[in-house]
Amino acid sequence: MTEDRLRLLWGLTIAAGATARVLARLSGLPGVVLLLASGLVIGRAGFGWVQPLDLGTGLGTVVGLLVSLVLFDGGLNLRLPAGGPREAVLRIVLVRLALGLAGGAAAAHWLAGLNTPLAAVYGAIVLATGPTVVTPLVEQMGLRPPLGEVLEGEGLVLEPIGAVLALLLLDLVLGQVNGWEGVARGVLLRLGFGLGMGLLTGLLLSELLRRLPDDPGGGLRLQITLGVLLLLTSACQSQLEESGLPAAVAAGWVVARRPASRPEELDALIRQLAQLSITVLFPLLAADVSWAELSPLGFGGVACVLVLMLVQRPLTVGVATEGLDLSWPQRLLLMWLAPRGIVTAAVASLFAIRLEAAGIPGAGRLQGLVFLTILMTVGIHGLTAPPLARALGLVQTQGPSAAEAGLDPAAVLAEGMQQ
Repeated sequence: MTEDRLRLLWGLTIAAGATARVLARLSGLPGVVLLLASGLVIGRAGFGWVQPLDLGTGLGTVVGLLVSLVLFDGGLNLRLPAGGPREAVLRIVLVRLALGLAGGAAAAHWLAGLNTPLAAVYGAIVLATGPTVVTPLVEQMGLRPPLGEVLEGEGLVLEPIGAVLALLLLDLVLGQVNGWEGVARGVLLRLGFGLGMGLLTGLLLSELLRRLPDDPGGGLRLQITLGVLLLLTSACQSQLEESGLPAAVAAGWVVARRPASRPEELDALIRQLAQLSITVLFPLLAADVSWAELSPLGFGGVACVLVLMLVQRPLTVGVATEGLDLSWPQRLLLMWLAPRGIVTAAVASLFAIRLEAAGIPGAGRLQGLVFLTILMTVGIHGLTAPPLARALGLVQTQGPSAAEAGLDPAAVLAEGMQQ
């Protein structure tokens, strides 16, 4: 790849993402959907200006580092009070691992036409809801506790688990893991290693931040944090692939819970960088999707996603929350809201590259179905969740409503999706 072509790739990707952000602000449409659409326009499905595969092995490195930044930001903001919210997240995670994986795989196989092994990989990839989409929606809706904590906690816990499980299932497809026992061992090893390294690194980082002298503007704190975080995820990835994801979440969680390190000063800076990462990643990954991968899915692909939204999600969350101290309206919103986000897109893109390199048929269909899932869930949930929450009486009543304040609900949604 020439130097000029590399500069053009990054310039077009960042410009397309920034343009999508502006259009989302002006139009009131969900920002993530427009970010994906911008990638389709500049990539293989559109004008072909950006070809992510030109980055070669560097694509996985860039995506991994940017995703770790997003997950670290999520760990900083993870709030799971003891009692009901923590139990709800644990039960939802366990039930969705047991029933959601099988349901997603069955829908992908029978409706979207993926072969059984790739359908299982798809089921694991789409297990997790995306914190990068859920968190802005929760903030915009102003949900009464504990719904916001449960929704955000579910995504942050399931995202690394789903990615690691999908990786081991992919290795099973490629013949690099021996049987389901090997898959189970690999999942536990990667999660345990990543969590352990993340907890230790979080303690070290928080101690470094505590000992820093006054730092007007927080520039030095940010530099130290980025250096430690990127070193952590790179070291974890070099030892066990995908173990950097749980490590990033764990490190952020530890730093946020040590007040002496003043995590609130770091949070705003990290959040801006996390949003920049999303602005770059969504167009870059969507640019690798072509209509040749989306169009063959047809109605079967749409039906597969609708089954996930209308059958699988309500069923699994309904079972998981049975008997908990949650009202029926609270359970109903939990059963509905499940948009997929950036880690889902990143995992799908990198897996498709490995499958194509190994000559496994169906890689393009897998990637196309994942991106169709992201587009449909983000678009539909982003537009319907706020009015549903208001209708169910689940929003906090402090202050005037959007209508009373003279605000356009679509503009409010766009603002929330871009925070």
